[in-house]
Amino acid sequence: MSPNPAQEHPFKRVATELRAQILRGDLAPGDKLPSENQLAERFDVTRATVRKGIALLRSEGHVTSHQGKGAFVRERPHVSMRQTGSIYRARRSTGKSNFNAEAEAQGQRPKQIIREVVETPAPDAIAERFGVAPGTPLVVRRLLFTVDDSPMQLADCYYEVAVARGTRLAEPRLIKGGANAFIEDCDGPIGRKIVRFIEDLDIRMPYPHEVEALDIPDGVPVARVIRAAYDSAGDVVEVLDSVVPCDRHVFRYVIDV
Repeated sequence: MSPNPAQEHPFKRVATELRAQILRGDLAPGDKLPSENQLAERFDVTRATVRKGIALLRSEGHVTSHQGKGAFVRERPHVSMRQTGSIYRARRSTGKSNFNAEAEAQGQRPKQIIREVVETPAPDAIAERFGVAPGTPLVVRRLLFTVDDSPMQLADCYYEVAVARGTRLAEPRLIKGGANAFIEDCDGPIGRKIVRFIEDLDIRMPYPHEVEALDIPDGVPVARVIRAAYDSAGDVVEVLDSVVPCDRHVFRYVIDV
């Protein structure tokens, strides 16, 4: 006769029942969990067992703990990024960047923070998209995207030096309407129409600097999204290398066939 898992691992029983309450919505985002003493009495276990169960939920990204205040159901800001040509053009027609327009349409407050704008040797994956040798100098704009003051993604936007140098793309300040609008401005210095995006997604665990910058809880993976933007001549004008925590983004792609 096999052992009863609930009896063998009491902390898992604590985590399972609390997880179910969270997923059902009985415990809503921001709600405080019962105290360790209350949970110990409820499940007839020790406080150490309760702490172990809560630690499991924390590693799964369901709860956060605050010293002296207890454990709380984690609040998860979400942005739904819908990818179609018509939506992209509609959002761009607002005069705002696509991310800002999409987030605002969902009732959220988006913001971009420039981390740095520099010339840098092209990493292998980025060089491949541009069709240049690794190490070729490129201009990169490194940004942090936030929604309602919560970090949402890191974005490194790469451009060929011959395209970006001497333009706003090479300046450490935000560009009204976003970089794509600047690239497409027929009266601007570039004037190239973007007609196609190709995105590659890779799911992995975050690196330490990403955990810190994006406030990623234990156990939550990230999606690395590399998006190449092509102009009407079929040339790449921008490569966007983004890191997004998987617990706060929803991607929807519509493919017409």
